[in-house]
Amino acid sequence: VVTKRDNEQGRFYRTPIEADFLATSKAAVSLRKKQEECELSFSMIPDEPLPPQGTLGFRVQLYGMTQWGHLFTPRQQLTLATLNQKVREVRVQLEHMDDAGLAEAVQATLALNVGKMSDYGSCLASWSSPASQETIRGTFSRQALAMVWDFAEAYPFVSSSGGWSHNLEYLLSPLEAESVCGNPTGHVERASATSHPLPNDAVDVFVTDPPYYDAIPYADLSDYFIVWMKRSLEGSSVASNFSTLSPKDEECVADVSKGHDAAYFEKTMGMALAEGRRLTRPGGVGIIVFAHKSTTGWEVQLQAMVDAGWVITGSWPIDTERVGRVRANSSAALASSVHLVCRPREDANGVVVESIGEWRDVLGELPQRIHEWMPRLTAEGVVGADAIFACLGPALEIFSRYSRVEKSNGEPATLREYLEFVWAAVSTEALALIFKDADAAGLEPDARLTAMWLWTLGGGATGPAKSPHPGPLPGGEGEEEEVDDDEPEASAPGAKAKLTGFTLEYDAARKIAQGLGVHLEQCQTLVEVKGDKARLLPVSERTAYLFGKAEGGMQKAEGRKQKRSKVQKTFFAELEDAEATEAGWTHLKGPPPGSTALDRVHQAMILFAANRGELLKRFLVEDGVGKDARFWKLADNLNKLYPAGTEERRWVEGVLARKKGLGL
Repeated sequence: VVTKRDNEQGRFYRTPIEADFLATSKAAVSLRKKQEECELSFSMIPDEPLPPQGTLGFRVQLYGMTQWGHLFTPRQQLTLATLNQKVREVRVQLEHMDDAGLAEAVQATLALNVGKMSDYGSCLASWSSPASQETIRGTFSRQALAMVWDFAEAYPFVSSSGGWSHNLEYLLSPLEAESVCGNPTGHVERASATSHPLPNDAVDVFVTDPPYYDAIPYADLSDYFIVWMKRSLEGSSVASNFSTLSPKDEECVADVSKGHDAAYFEKTMGMALAEGRRLTRPGGVGIIVFAHKSTTGWEVQLQAMVDAGWVITGSWPIDTERVGRVRANSSAALASSVHLVCRPREDANGVVVESIGEWRDVLGELPQRIHEWMPRLTAEGVVGADAIFACLGPALEIFSRYSRVEKSNGEPATLREYLEFVWAAVSTEALALIFKDADAAGLEPDARLTAMWLWTLGGGATGPAKSPHPGPLPGGEGEEEEVDDDEPEASAPGAKAKLTGFTLEYDAARKIAQGLGVHLEQCQTLVEVKGDKARLLPVSERTAYLFGKAEGGMQKAEGRKQKRSKVQKTFFAELEDAEATEAGWTHLKGPPPGSTALDRVHQAMILFAANRGELLKRFLVEDGVGKDARFWKLADNLNKLYPAGTEERRWVEGVLARKKGLGL
């Protein structure tokens, strides 16, 4: 039991006493009595069925939760049912004052607050541990319903998170702001995105934040609130809108449990975007918000826009994601959504323009367009992965201004082919910014790939790092949910340890590598590919390769394919093994320099980390490694590219600090 004392900071924890347990049992008795007295035409507690087992985003049915009401304890059910009863009574009281409009508005507002209470008042809510905020974490801290073993039950009448007054204040703030802003009354109508009631060329701006394949089951999750709205709005004119669960048959989502595959999603998305273009006037603007970092997802979305008759003119990353959300913890998940700016490819009469572009001309214009945009983005603080996606808009304008782009032989050029050239042009321009006055072309492919990889994740040399933690760049919010370190989860007993390193979605990594003329499959000593993820190995994991016994003192790449022992050695142990090997190097001889500038920088970093000062000096001075200007330029740029707080940043800083003292 967590308490807060008057005039004291922090929370206080105690073990439950008999009165606490008695309160829960009394709540169950009171709930049964209230149900017997219920005058509603339906059950007071939601008895509508949960979606079937296997539905996207749902993990609770196998634990006996088959109805929406099962997500709440008897005391929580009693609380929400009582609040609903009071909300209905308020409407009746206001109607007696002959103000039906006010009665409807107040009932609707209070009904929304009951929904907010249900978010914090279910057996799927959890507690943020003393190491963080010491507060209730709502059911929808992630956009899915996953099992929570140690749930937290909020007292509904506190003035903090989970309390009625706190939630109501939060809810009223936008209403109060809107009431004094002077805007005219708006009009809201519910309709399918594929069949709008508006006529052709009716709007100046079309804005949408579309779903992404199987990222979030919006319709199914919305039923969580609909079942309570149905009960709190009983008697109002809008109650009929909540008489059934949300419609799902035509939802634009990829969910095999509903028979909606990826092809269905893509077809429906195309229809929705075509409908949006139809109702936007020729000089109007379309804004499509897109946060999916999967390059495959991007290709499908962009292709749907081009096919629907849109010309993409810009793409701006805007910070929209809450930094403290569960998905962002210890992750390189970007904090921005990309807003694609587009215009209808129509003439003044609203007729879609059909024109054919020459593939040669399109490709000829692309490098110059990227060259113009990349410095501008950098100057405005848009770097890393954000800059890559921000370049898409200007690049795609060249391609999407035509209804069809043809090669010299008459065959159509696909958007996928064009995007390959876009990634290459962006990579080339980004490298020029990363290394500035240095010639990036003079560096080996492994150094260029490492620099682009780190820049993609964090921004590095051209701007501040987005995240202090190396981690996965998501393939979209639909991948398996991540869990706070302090949050128990159903899969916890068999959970695997988190990998270190710098991870990108495989397809994004492949495109970056391809733009640099590098094949990921030939980089086993630098990159590890597993499934749909590619991991740039941390420097410590390269120790065996960099100092191993093989021709020229270097371990062969095939060595990485050998099965790892169950207890993996630390890089200190691997370094000691290399030192002790009879045919290897000794403290008198020192390690042989690596074959590339990146290998040599990483060797120096490991020697510094292992406190091998004399060997590092011999390596840099006597072996001549430190006399190569490329070595120091690469080390300096890696120092800016490695995220703050990582071992790599600390080690390369240590190497750089030795330069002046060694007379280099």
